[in-house]
Amino acid sequence: MDKSLNEIKALLKKYGQEQLLDNYDKLDDVKKKELLKQISEIDFQLVEHLYQTTKGTENNHPVEEITPMPYLDKYKLGEEYKYYESIGKKAIKEGKLAAVTMAGGQGTRLGYDGPKGTYDIGLDSHKSLFELLCDNLKEEGKKYGVIIPWFIMTSRENNKATVEFFEKHKYFGYQKDKNIFFFIQGELPMIDTEGKILIGEDGLIKLAADGHGGIYESLVKSGMTEKMRQMGVEWVFIGGVDNCLVKMVDPVLMGIAIDKKVTVACKSVVKANPHEKVGVFCRKNGKPNVIEYSEITDEMAEMTDKDGELLYGESHILCNLFSVEAIERMGANPLPYHIAYKKAKYLDKDGKLVVPDSPNAYKFEAFLFDAFGEVDDMAILRVKREEEFAPVKNSDDVGVDCPKTARNLYKKFYHLD
Repeated sequence: MDKSLNEIKALLKKYGQEQLLDNYDKLDDVKKKELLKQISEIDFQLVEHLYQTTKGTENNHPVEEITPMPYLDKYKLGEEYKYYESIGKKAIKEGKLAAVTMAGGQGTRLGYDGPKGTYDIGLDSHKSLFELLCDNLKEEGKKYGVIIPWFIMTSRENNKATVEFFEKHKYFGYQKDKNIFFFIQGELPMIDTEGKILIGEDGLIKLAADGHGGIYESLVKSGMTEKMRQMGVEWVFIGGVDNCLVKMVDPVLMGIAIDKKVTVACKSVVKANPHEKVGVFCRKNGKPNVIEYSEITDEMAEMTDKDGELLYGESHILCNLFSVEAIERMGANPLPYHIAYKKAKYLDKDGKLVVPDSPNAYKFEAFLFDAFGEVDDMAILRVKREEEFAPVKNSDDVGVDCPKTARNLYKKFYHLD
């Protein structure tokens, strides 16, 4: 242990992060071992690079040409609808589809203490978000005579509680390690405004999830893509746990991807208005991408085509289909990280808890759509918001994307009133 500790001290001195051992002597043996393990796994060069980005010293971005992205409207396909559907149905029946649910979040914004997927949105059935998604998966599986393998991405923070929740409910009819699998998303250290890595309340490194863009790397590193290949899976639907109307099994979307010979196919809903604050599909320098609402001018946001449709009106709703090969390619290299300035509790050099009343630390997240530029083309399928997009992100007092709005959309779609 002494040798290991000395090596760690030398490593920290090299990168100016000696503060990580300020309270080392106050920890019990288990936490001492865990802290040293955490430190040994930190990519300090990446941390230094990320800190430099917070200072705005790396703004050498080339000028980007932004152009609209073509799309298909699911309900204006005519005869092509049945054609695409038949292709997708065949692939699903052959067991080529798996579903991935990103469920690393806590229900903090909902005022709920626990993994967001375990949250009850207030239906008469009192089913959790996990069970609502599972019901849909099982129902679709029955249609095609298969069990759709389900992969659930948790976080270090909520993995134990999530797995215990599924155990308690007997995995809702799934079988652990046979057709339902859990894996943990990646994390990055949080740093203060001086670039120093923080120590959390538990005396260990203050870590934060690396964003939904970490999904590709996590799937590969955890061995899940290899497991998918062994199961004969070729296509993977990736969606969030907080959309209670998500349709993870969509033969039309799958048929389009197969027919168009693209490795990524995404669903969109048309913007509620030209200035709705959502990311929209576009091309950047000819490559597929998603652009934030803050990156386009009011003039661009209001531009329409000859049919009066918004040129930049297809919202990204985190409902995406990938080939396994595309996931593996996207997971081979880290995506660029985006900076978020947050309030973070931490222990100071004397071991006292600091509770800030304003943002004091940086966390770094990768966005799933930043990998879209890795492919030459993708298919976009516009669907109806009221049929496929009912997210639960805010508490009811906010009034939008909250349990009440999601519950109403769910009940209306399934005729529960």
